Amino acid sequence: MSRLWERGEPLEATIARFTVGDDPQLDLRLVAYDALGSLAHATMLAEIEVLTHEELTALRRELRQVVDEARRGEFEIALAEEDGHTALENRLTERLGDTGKRIHTGRSRNDQVIACTRLYAREALLRVADELRETSLALLRLATEHRETSVPGYTHTRQAMPSTLGLFFSAWAENLLDAAPWLEVAYQHLNRSPLGSASGYGVALALDRQRVSDLLGFDRVQRNTLAVQNDRGRTEMLVLGTLLGPVLDLSRLATDLIWMSSEALGFIRLADQVTTGSSIMPQKRNPDVLELIRANGARLRARHQEAANLYAGLTAGYHRDLQYTKAPLLAGLEETVDVLRVLRPVLSTLTVDDRRCRESMDRSIGATDAVYRQVAQGRPFREAYKEVAADPEAAVESDPSEGWRARRHLGAPGALDLGELEERATELGEWHRGRQRAVAATWQALLG
Repeated sequence: MSRLWERGEPLEATIARFTVGDDPQLDLRLVAYDALGSLAHATMLAEIEVLTHEELTALRRELRQVVDEARRGEFEIALAEEDGHTALENRLTERLGDTGKRIHTGRSRNDQVIACTRLYAREALLRVADELRETSLALLRLATEHRETSVPGYTHTRQAMPSTLGLFFSAWAENLLDAAPWLEVAYQHLNRSPLGSASGYGVALALDRQRVSDLLGFDRVQRNTLAVQNDRGRTEMLVLGTLLGPVLDLSRLATDLIWMSSEALGFIRLADQVTTGSSIMPQKRNPDVLELIRANGARLRARHQEAANLYAGLTAGYHRDLQYTKAPLLAGLEETVDVLRVLRPVLSTLTVDDRRCRESMDRSIGATDAVYRQVAQGRPFREAYKEVAADPEAAVESDPSEGWRARRHLGAPGALDLGELEERATELGEWHRGRQRAVAATWQALLG
């Protein structure tokens, strides 16, 4: 069992442990993708006659078995092997001898790790897109159900104007769907083949980089070999930055739901099956899941900043610093899927206290509507404002809770049109399904 770079000189044990870090554990998630990239690479090597047909057949057999083992959680990476790339090559060499030793021809661990990370991340981004769509639809279902449920609208955490829960839930659905174009751009950036760039300067072989790109279902080759290496860290920063939008939206939505379900407001009730109890207070049901969703916004900001800080200030080419960008990327992708998914049971089981929503409104919440009734009769806004401000409650002529009905311009609570958001969710679903089919076709073509 040897390291890929080993020449016989001993490596001090503490240095070995420190430089390896968490790579063996992290790479267990990437091994199947490393094997997929190796299948494409080996196919190309056979086509340019670096490998024989028999060698390619043997490599395909072993690499397919590695994929199966990795998917079952049975593939192992020893600490002495440093990472999944070494473990994979050691496995092929152990089983196939010299044929296994030829798999690294024309590549470096540099382009190898970038390739398998991109292959993993593009599928993870597709999972994010799917979960984002489903969570948006859950919010739109609540918006439809509570289109006319009156509730105070707030600014500065103070009652501002009459509104509806339909406006509230659809606002967060729209904010989540706003992330869809960002996800698509991040996917396009990821979906470029780095293989053949080696350590940043190519190799003295007639590699067919386009062929490898096509086999792996990438949109195109990332052309400049040094630019590939310069992109490591930047890609992680871009993807994590893209995830920040929806995760921070969920963090704020979670805070809203915590507040609205508190005893002080009581607008909504969280179901017992999505809340937890107290170890000392038997009456308590706690919104732990929402608090942890909120906390994930802070965690993702830290992961994004970590990747940005590691990337900044490096000279061109690869540096070992960039090893540390893998952990925040993998964690950020997986946690984003989790927070999108875990919110849906909360949304599907919450109940609304319509009476509490309506009766919580202060009479003065209708003051702005009183101003605009005068404006509609021709009075200048500022004059009407000053008159109502002198005694806001007296200026409100009737129950203010229905005031939202008078606001019927585009996007206002009195003219809530959810059709456009539903169309955007449909478009995101179509994009996701098209990309998912392409990814599945790549696996099928290479695994057979």
